[in-house]
Amino acid sequence: MARIAGVDLPNEKRIEAALPYIFGIGPTLAKKILTDAAIDSNKRTKNLTEEELNKIQRAVETYKVEGDLRREIQGNVKRLQEIGAYRGTRHAKGLPARGQRTRTNARTKRGKRVTIGTVRKDVVTKAPAPEPKK
Repeated sequence: MARIAGVDLPNEKRIEAALPYIFGIGPTLAKKILTDAAIDSNKRTKNLTEEELNKIQRAVETYKVEGDLRREIQGNVKRLQEIGAYRGTRHAKGLPARGQRTRTNARTKRGKRVTIGTVRKDVVTKAPAPEPKK
């Protein structure tokens, strides 16, 4: 199993599809890394030689990925919260930060729906009135 930037890449996938398993590398950057390293993108991960893996490793090291990238993003969010920016407060509340509506949708950010019951008129009228205090 190939290990690049602390991530085990799946053996059976093409290297072009396996590289996006690394946080910070998407399909476009994976293609760019493979062209820079002069490696066929259709090769399976298990068929790569040590030399090819080293080339990919060196190419990936030029970019900010995994822990460093996560730390930077976390620092950016923390900075927004500390200065009291609107986006920082939205992050703190766990709501969308880029102007999306929240009356409906926004389920990814807000989580599973919680149904809130309502009190119907006929139930309120049937309930006995509270006795006056003496």
